[in-house]
Amino acid sequence: MVVAAADVPLQSSVCAAFSPRRSMLQLHPAPPVAPHEFFHRIPAAPRETTKEAPAAAEAGELLRLSDLERVCYLGEGACGEVTKVRHRRTGAVFALKTAHYGGPGGAANEEAEALRRSAGSPHVVRCHAVLGGAAADAPALVLELMDAGTLGDVLGRRGGRGVPERALAEVAARCLQGLAHVHARGVAHLDLRPNNLLANSGGDVKIGDFSVSRILYGRDGESRRVSVAVGSPMYLSPERLEPDAHAGPRGTIAADVWGFGVTVLELFLGRRPFLAPGVKPSFEKLRQAICDGESLSALGSAAASPELRGFVAACLNKDPRRRATVAQLLAHPFVARRNVDESRRALQELIAETLEE
Repeated sequence: MVVAAADVPLQSSVCAAFSPRRSMLQLHPAPPVAPHEFFHRIPAAPRETTKEAPAAAEAGELLRLSDLERVCYLGEGACGEVTKVRHRRTGAVFALKTAHYGGPGGAANEEAEALRRSAGSPHVVRCHAVLGGAAADAPALVLELMDAGTLGDVLGRRGGRGVPERALAEVAARCLQGLAHVHARGVAHLDLRPNNLLANSGGDVKIGDFSVSRILYGRDGESRRVSVAVGSPMYLSPERLEPDAHAGPRGTIAADVWGFGVTVLELFLGRRPFLAPGVKPSFEKLRQAICDGESLSALGSAAASPELRGFVAACLNKDPRRRATVAQLLAHPFVARRNVDESRRALQELIAETLEE
């Protein structure tokens, strides 16, 4: 049973702004903006028909934590816990993320702000509401439930087999479109990896988990220089491994492109690219592999097309100034010349097959 703490209007497409000074959370439009690690893992949710957000919410119905009943545990990390919940009256289901931390200006509030700014893209997980937490003003996020779990789970259910290129091109296209939207709203994700890309049985893939995201522009549009030494070490770009690494908007966005490139490579291979299978090296060895190794060596003799090899190489340029931009990657032949209908069908079938096994 979830304990009530605050009331908010339930919305289907925008995220409520969290204010620690108010018990009622209100929705505000995103302001105009220029274009320590959280390892939570969300397994596939128990299968059931997922209903859309309650229609009554569109008429202004208030959502309270007491309106949500716990269905099952989904995952937990250093920063919070994720559970599947059901709206008592309508039966609509959501993923409820409750933070372990709180207080004004904390990381949980930064995550809520990142979600608010990133609202509106079909390729970013929807935040329906932000509710005041039961302790220390830690917010609880009412999120869209993705019933196939993460792409990391999809890989796990495939038993080490990677994602075929046709389906992978569709994954790449959707993630890039989501990234373009997020970056244009002044947000950098900074923890792109298979376990933070959520999937559902309809074949959708969306960017999730903004736990370590950074806001790149202030309220007056001024650029911010932010710490980029956050996120999962396996997906950090070389410049992020420097002591006390910071970057402005351009460098921070380039860091997202690297993490995205490592993610594409891992999805294709079916394993983490910078590690020998079954080996967990020290941080120093991992740093050496990322900074000094050949980025495409993991592909080896794998049957990757020239388009995929070129796409990954464009993402994994060690010089962030020469790394491809999101716009350039969207125009790359691996994405731009895919057969959209066939790629979408391949992705949907692949996800469905893993849910049947």
